[in-house]
Amino acid sequence: MAKGGFRGGYGGGKSQANMIKQAQKMQEELLKIQQDLEKETYRADSGGGAVTAVVSGKHRLEELIISVDAIDPDDPEMLQDMIIGAVNEALRKADEASSQSMSKFNIPGLF
Repeated sequence: MAKGGFRGGYGGGKSQANMIKQAQKMQEELLKIQQDLEKETYRADSGGGAVTAVVSGKHRLEELIISVDAIDPDDPEMLQDMIIGAVNEALRKADEASSQSMSKFNIPGLF
């Protein structure tokens, strides 16, 4: 081994400090985006507007509106399907908004 020992490393303290600052900034931005998304609501209809579901960015069902016309005592399965469809579509919209917001960070496997 040469005199002075191994001189490898990460390229110096300034570079490492800059990486830490960038990571902290990214973490702050991610937190802000997440908080903003959680405040949003996402609405979806099914059955031609017979059922409307509203979910929050926290993936919680906030509102479910069912038209009287959608209630058929002889066919409860149809109403169930419309409810499931509206809720799933609203959740999909919330997920899509989250993915679009987070995609700007370009971190593979994050979202």
